[in-house]
Amino acid sequence: MPLMSMIRLWIAGRRTDDTGATMVEYAMLVSLIAVVCVVAVSALGSGMNEQFEMLTTTTVG
Repeated sequence: MPLMSMIRLWIAGRRTDDTGATMVEYAMLVSLIAVVCVVAVSALGSGMNEQFEMLTTTTVG
């Protein structure tokens, strides 16, 4: 068996199917974006609630 054929067989055996890795990367990215959105909404939500309460007390009271 020639050396080039052996090298080709060795390289072909080393190749792996990494299509699932891309899906995992996208899932991690989507989950990170979701966590950032939840944190931002909860942080801004409490601050906005305080602003609306202050606005209603100054306008109504």
